[in-house]
Amino acid sequence: MRVDVSEIFEILNEPQRNAVTSESKNLLVLAGAGSGKTRVIAHRVAWLIKAENINPHSILTVTFTNKASREMRGRIEDIVQEEMGNFWCGTFHGISHRLLRTHWEEAGLRKEFAILDSEDQYRVIKRVVKSMGLDDTKWPPRQIQWFINKQKDECRRSKDVEVADDYFAEKMTEVYKVYEELCERESLVDFGELLLRVYILLKSNEEVLKHYQRRFSHILVDEFQDTNEVQYQFLRLLADGGACFMSVGDDDQSIYGWRGAKSENINRFTTDYKNTEIIRLEQNYRSTSVILNAANAVIKNNQGRMGKELWTDQKEGEPISIYSAYNEDDEARYVVGSIQNWVNQGRSLDEVAILYRSNAQSRVLEEAILRESLPYKIYGGLRFYERAEIKNAMSYLRLLYGREDDAAFERVINIPPRGIGAKTIDIIRAKAAEKNISLWKACEELIDVEGLAARASQSIQGFMSSFNTLESDTRDLPLKDLVDMAIERSGLIEYHKKEAGEKGRTRVENLSELVGAARDFEPDSFDELEESALKMFIDHAALDAGETQASEHESAIQLMTLHSAKGLEFPLVFITGFEEGLFPHKLSIEDPNQLQEERRLCYVGMTRSMEKLYVTHAEMRNLYGSENFNPASRFLREIPDELTVEVRTGGNVSRTSKTSSSRVSGEVPDTNFKLGQRVVHEAFGEGVILNYEGEGANARVEVNFDTSTTKWLMVAYAKLQNI
Repeated sequence: MRVDVSEIFEILNEPQRNAVTSESKNLLVLAGAGSGKTRVIAHRVAWLIKAENINPHSILTVTFTNKASREMRGRIEDIVQEEMGNFWCGTFHGISHRLLRTHWEEAGLRKEFAILDSEDQYRVIKRVVKSMGLDDTKWPPRQIQWFINKQKDECRRSKDVEVADDYFAEKMTEVYKVYEELCERESLVDFGELLLRVYILLKSNEEVLKHYQRRFSHILVDEFQDTNEVQYQFLRLLADGGACFMSVGDDDQSIYGWRGAKSENINRFTTDYKNTEIIRLEQNYRSTSVILNAANAVIKNNQGRMGKELWTDQKEGEPISIYSAYNEDDEARYVVGSIQNWVNQGRSLDEVAILYRSNAQSRVLEEAILRESLPYKIYGGLRFYERAEIKNAMSYLRLLYGREDDAAFERVINIPPRGIGAKTIDIIRAKAAEKNISLWKACEELIDVEGLAARASQSIQGFMSSFNTLESDTRDLPLKDLVDMAIERSGLIEYHKKEAGEKGRTRVENLSELVGAARDFEPDSFDELEESALKMFIDHAALDAGETQASEHESAIQLMTLHSAKGLEFPLVFITGFEEGLFPHKLSIEDPNQLQEERRLCYVGMTRSMEKLYVTHAEMRNLYGSENFNPASRFLREIPDELTVEVRTGGNVSRTSKTSSSRVSGEVPDTNFKLGQRVVHEAFGEGVILNYEGEGANARVEVNFDTSTTKWLMVAYAKLQNI
């Protein structure tokens, strides 16, 4: 018998109520940013229990993170006013683990099977590579790990991988096969295997499949746009038994294609499940109408969307502030200054987020924040000088400066891998302790007396010789060139290039940015000890890394990548680096699908802001160790002019058109340039000045280069030469 559930409706708008009470067998809820999707799922479950008298244990609710799962369970319990016990609410991995613990025998596992986390899996793959006699510099375990996990995400065992005439794929698949056999022998299950093994169990064991098809009369899935192939097929097997299936997601917020997510799964849902009812949640409870209208204008440029238009009944809000910086330092100063103004108005630092496309951008921002002694946190990541690849590179520099640095020696002796094992390092440590000498000196002694195995001795000699050569080659170089050469010779860049996916690319970008840090490093003065520039740079990095992040409960600025920002919200948001080649990323511009994902990432970033949004870009940016003169991002041009205000030094100028302040005739004031003048740029070649704005050091010129490229450049930084 149904009970009075009127209280369930008190805080729901009409589309939310329709989603909660829908009698459709298949329901797709397109939930825009900030539209209350968690509220809808929780109230839907409560409605099924209280109004439809559905047994809670017949409801399967799937989330993507443990945090989301805990929040969902808590909300449901608050609404129904009772504890849910063994209610099936969890992540894909958590639910798969629960199934395998119950059906370990049918799944071909030992009862006491062990779960491998990512690092455990990496170590097992290293064992496999070694057992196969492969050179791990040519076949890096990280790259193999990525390959194996990708195959599992696509529902493929090693026998299912098509290699054709691809030697690389063939060898990787061989490693995958040996890895499978080892895991089978030792009953080891990695994260990808949790899902794949359950999928295979359900597909191959009709009795188990029928049992769970009968059990789950209702399936609800959050963040459906982030599902990969094996997750989609797992859900489909369960739902094909006749369950009512509700998927909740937003195709405009699908930003994880690089790790296997398939945004098209939302479209597949309407194809695979006939007569699907689609409900759009478009009322936003987070942002001002200005921010929402801007985000809508950007995302509508993507093709193949399911379509929706966010709106709010909240205030219109301030226009989006656009700041065109001279360079990345000017950008960082402006951001920090704006944050200080926010605080001076009585607002809190923990209301502020700075977002960026690339981790490497955080270095300059961190330094600007530290100069003003403001507390900050890196959300979901590490400070620049705390990142593993940066610590490795700094250890090379430390060892280059002084061979007695045992901590640096131990960190880089086998990174990149040189075939120097733990046993060899133990021998070196023992010799150092016996003679009370450094590890470097211990190596020299062991080599002299042939106290090491031939292969290990040869590897260590090569390692030590490379440092001696590097010291000789860099003795008279400027700091920037020294650091550049040291990182190149270390092999770290090539090592991380082999680490597939976003993580490897980010590590390489960070290493390049360390070269930029050396270029920008300006010691206050050489002290009385006349320390070298290298030593002072090393000390600077150590002190920066030693600056602890704000304590857990301390009010602090939040710094994070745009990917990390998904699901979060802040009153004040800065999106930095709004430039072609950076955002959208240069590797995405030529691929229509990747470009659309970059635009979705922009949409996600913009809709994190509740009250005020700043967008910044630089005319010239030193990033990854080189100068870049990139035009403003196309995403900026997609924001309607009437929703923005352009910030200029000395005040704000309303931007009624993208080139409103440009001149169309005459000389460029206080410069040696004029319209129609032919000029040459060291990177872009020859071109003609078409337009300009500003004067003197602040002047910008629009140059049409002979390569058919048109760029706006800062006269002060572009190093243009008259022809």
